[in-house]
Amino acid sequence: MDSSKFGSLPKRVAVAIPAIAMIVWMSMLGGYFFFCLIALFSGFALFEFYGLAEKKGAFPLKVLGLVAGFVVNGSFIYERSQVELFAWFETRGIRLSMFSQLQFLLVVLLVFLLAVLLTELFRQKGSAVLNAATTVFGVCIISLFFGTLIYVRELFPYGFPVHKFFPTSYAGDAELAMISRWGGYTIVSIFASIWMCDTAAYFGGVTFGRHKLFERVSPKKSWEGSVFGFVAALLTMIIARATVLDYLRLEDAIVIGVIVGIFGQLGDLVESRFKRDAGVKDSSAIIPGHGGVYDRFDSLVFVAPIVYLYIDFVVLS
Repeated sequence: MDSSKFGSLPKRVAVAIPAIAMIVWMSMLGGYFFFCLIALFSGFALFEFYGLAEKKGAFPLKVLGLVAGFVVNGSFIYERSQVELFAWFETRGIRLSMFSQLQFLLVVLLVFLLAVLLTELFRQKGSAVLNAATTVFGVCIISLFFGTLIYVRELFPYGFPVHKFFPTSYAGDAELAMISRWGGYTIVSIFASIWMCDTAAYFGGVTFGRHKLFERVSPKKSWEGSVFGFVAALLTMIIARATVLDYLRLEDAIVIGVIVGIFGQLGDLVESRFKRDAGVKDSSAIIPGHGGVYDRFDSLVFVAPIVYLYIDFVVLS
């Protein structure tokens, strides 16, 4: 094995270890802590995406997009906030009438779209079509997709069918604690599966890679590395199911592992396509040895919404 191929590895590992510890800790805490973590990642990634768009001659409405992206992220923790607000006001004899979670998200998106269009009506900077398109597209593929990971965490306990996994339909303190742990372990397992996929694909590709996967988009990626990554993602989810995710069936763990192994790598390729189009190597240099936040979480952009749909509509239905 040529050690020169792994010259940047020590720096990458030194940065990754504390970052992974923080992500695991906040994933287990859940609630507003996890929301803040994902909203932070989402904001940085969206800002980097707008930077890529600017290199292609667009002038996205960055402030409007970042504010809208944060509120879109917030819509996925809206149910928790709604319950707490109802409880707070009811103790004071006040009854509230509020949007449902879906209504709130739709209102946010509609107001955002109208604001973008009206702003571009009076703006005289570059192409109005290109500016509006990149502003809206960034919020949709970054903020909206990142937000679905918040909602996966919020399914435990909000939206969790107690009757399906416990003998009684009542969730006491012990059951609620177990559900919360399942939620944290689910998020950690998704992250771990992505990380193991990336790591195995990197080492497998560097060591055994002979056949290019998609040379026009990412010249260094190989079919051999992709297979290593896919297998690693699948095995990680199977191990997670056997150790901490006993609410999942084996077939559920396999499906989630397949989703990560396939769509995680597709998300990586999509971001590589954006970067190649913009003529840059990394989305930014904010993370030493790793590039930008979008670089590190490009797989999550594709994985999060699909895993959310599977867990909510199949596993917990």
